[in-house]
Amino acid sequence: MPTDTFQPPSWLRNPHLQTLWPKLFRRRPVLSLRRERLELADADFIDLAWTAPAGGPVVLMLHGLEGDLRSHYALPVMAVLLHAGLQPVFMHLRGCSGEPNRLPRTYHSGAIEDLAEVLALLRASGRPAAAAIGFSLGGNLLLRYLGVAGDASQLRAAMAVSVPFVLADAARRLEQGSSRLYQQYLLDRMKRSYRWKCQAVASPLRVDLDRIRTLREYDERITAPLNGFAGADDYYARCSSMGYLPAITTPTLILHSTDDPFMYPHNVPRADQVGPGIRLAIQEHGGHVGFIDGRFPWRTGCLIDRLATAFLREHLAV
Repeated sequence: MPTDTFQPPSWLRNPHLQTLWPKLFRRRPVLSLRRERLELADADFIDLAWTAPAGGPVVLMLHGLEGDLRSHYALPVMAVLLHAGLQPVFMHLRGCSGEPNRLPRTYHSGAIEDLAEVLALLRASGRPAAAAIGFSLGGNLLLRYLGVAGDASQLRAAMAVSVPFVLADAARRLEQGSSRLYQQYLLDRMKRSYRWKCQAVASPLRVDLDRIRTLREYDERITAPLNGFAGADDYYARCSSMGYLPAITTPTLILHSTDDPFMYPHNVPRADQVGPGIRLAIQEHGGHVGFIDGRFPWRTGCLIDRLATAFLREHLAV
């Protein structure tokens, strides 16, 4: 496992550069993708994107907040998994595939019932997912699922990248310093998505979006009530993955950087805070879903790609 080989160049050690560089400059490979819609038991739907069949174990990918196939990590990671003999499939969380979902409820950091139902539907169709990779919000969701499922997990391996382990602290961190730029970017996208959805699905809420200034306020007034939580505090307490880590027995790799501008260093889990299935790959540098290295800007690599292929091939016996 190439865990300890990550040495970003001097020009790319700043956490904000690590976070922004792949979004702005990372090359996205061209893949042939096939869409599939899964009908859920509550009459809603979730859309998947499959690569051309590779004949290997299926690996489900879960994106972050307001993510989709255009997220900088999506296509590159799918490409390296495909090259490694695996079958990647990208799971769009509710309402993130370019079409509003049918119900007022939304995706959120703890919607493990959606992941469990997708895994069950894939298994019932003869295409069971052997592993999953979650990024940021998707990583929190995945870890919470693994902690709740315990030995009954439908997965044989998992990987989580740049996870907001303590949601309340992550919301607080994004209100401070330069991290407020990320909050504003995400909040603008969330408001735009909410307005777009309300054109197709009537919302039961009466909310003035212009008065919402932070992610916490958005979660308090929109995410929580639409998804059955008493408020942001209730949502954060029930859905943060940190408390579920000790119960994880599925072989799971957690990749995280202590300089992640989306959360505090003290939120990074220690070895004595995780279950027997978890392996920690904690880095000093890497930003938020960055982990870019290489001597020259035109010739870079990504630790996420290397660890994902090595870890999954090891545990799936590819």
